[in-house]
Amino acid sequence: MRLKLIASIFLMATALAGCNDALDTTSIDLSKVKNKVEQPLPDRIVAEMQKKNMPRNSPIMIRVFKEEGKMEIWKAKADNRFDKIAEYDICAWSGKLGPKVKEGDRQAPEGFYNLTPAHLNPNSKYYLAINTGFPNRYDAANGRSGSNLMIHGACSSSGCYSMTDQQILEIYAFARDAFRGGQTSVQLEAFPFRMTAENMARHRNSENLEFWKMLKVGYDHFEVTKRPPEVNVCEKKYVFNQQVQGSGGFSPTAACPPMSTPPALTAALSTYEKEYQLAYTKAMDKLDGKVWYEPTEAERKAVVADKRKGRDLAYAPTGTSLAAGKLVEPAEFDKLMAARLAKTQPPGTMLASAQPSGAAAKQSRLLATTAPAGDRSTMSVATAMNSGNRPAAAPLTASVQPASTATGAIPVPAPNPLAYAAVQPVSDDQKKPFWKFW
Repeated sequence: MRLKLIASIFLMATALAGCNDALDTTSIDLSKVKNKVEQPLPDRIVAEMQKKNMPRNSPIMIRVFKEEGKMEIWKAKADNRFDKIAEYDICAWSGKLGPKVKEGDRQAPEGFYNLTPAHLNPNSKYYLAINTGFPNRYDAANGRSGSNLMIHGACSSSGCYSMTDQQILEIYAFARDAFRGGQTSVQLEAFPFRMTAENMARHRNSENLEFWKMLKVGYDHFEVTKRPPEVNVCEKKYVFNQQVQGSGGFSPTAACPPMSTPPALTAALSTYEKEYQLAYTKAMDKLDGKVWYEPTEAERKAVVADKRKGRDLAYAPTGTSLAAGKLVEPAEFDKLMAARLAKTQPPGTMLASAQPSGAAAKQSRLLATTAPAGDRSTMSVATAMNSGNRPAAAPLTASVQPASTATGAIPVPAPNPLAYAAVQPVSDDQKKPFWKFW
C-alpha cells in the first residue's frame, strides 16, 4: 500500500511538472554539456514543434513581461503565423517598471529591438548572452543611453534580463537555429506587463503611461495577427505596420511620411478595440478607489530571499512585481510612499508630512492631470482617486499610429568576431510586406 502511495505521488509530481508548459522545467545537467554553443534543443521541445507544425529552423520572436517575470519564445508555423513554444520565469531583472533612460539607471529596456547573429555572445562570462540591441533608433532619437544590455545566464542582473544557465542554453539554441534557417533579425518585444485592459487600468496613473500606450499598439497588432509587427520610427515615436504613401521614408526625428494601415488589419483591430474598451470599463469599475503600489527592487528580492540560501553570493534572483506589489487604498498608498521616501533620506532630514513629496507627489501630479482642467489644483492621491475622475481607455489608434519592424531599421553593434558571421539584412525590395501574409 505504501509503495502504491509513493508511486502515485511520484506520478502526480511528474504530471505537475509537465503542466508547466514552459522550459522552466529544464533539467539539463550542465556538466554533461560538451559544447554549449552547439547544444541541441531537448527532444521534448523538438517533439512539440513537430506537433505544432513548426519547421525546426523557422523564425522565432521573443517577448518579455517584466511585471509577471516571464520570457516567451514564439516560433513560426508552416502557415507563417507564430505560436508560443516556450515560456520561462525570468530569474532576475533590476530596477522598476519603465524604460531604460540613461547609462547606470539599472533599468532593463522596454521596447522593440532587432537581434541579429552578431548579437550572440558564445563566450559571455554569464555562460551565454544575447545583446538586446539597446539603444535602438527610438532610444537614440529620444536621447536614451546605455550599453551591454543583455539576456544572459548566471541569474544576476544590473539592467539586463538574467536567466538561469539552463534557460539561456535553450534560448540561445532557439536563436541559433532560426538564424541558420535564414532569419536575419529576431524581434525582441520587451513590455512592462501583459498589456491587457485590466493591467492598463491598474497602471493608469504611472508616469510611463503614454510610453506604454505607444508600446501597446505594437502589442495589439501581434495579438491580432500572430506575426511580429513591422516597426519603424518617426517623430521620435514607434509606428507599426504602416504602408508609406508615395516615395517617402521613415526617419527617427523627422515628420512621419504619409502612411496608412492595411485595410484588413484595420478591420481586425477595430473589433479588437471594441472588446478592449468593454474590458477596460469593467476593469475601471473593479479598481475604483484602489491604487497599485509598485514594489522596489529590494522588495522584489525579499519575496524570493529563500532561493538564495546555500547559493553563491553572485546568485541574485528577484521576485515578480505581482508577488511584491499590491492594490491598496489611496491613504495606505500615501503611507507606503512616505515610508519609502524616509528610507532614502539622509539621517536628520526633516520630512514634510503635511503634503506628499518625492514619489508620492509625482503620483499626485499624475493623478491630477487625469482630472478636468478646472480641477487640477492641489489634489492628493486620496482626493484624486475618490473624485470619480478616471482616465478613459487608450484607443488603439491613439496619438501614436500603428508601427512597423523593418529588419534594417534599427542599428546593431559591430559584429562580434566570436559569434556567427552576420547575415546581410534583406533589402526593402526583397522583403515581402507584412500585410501580404496577413
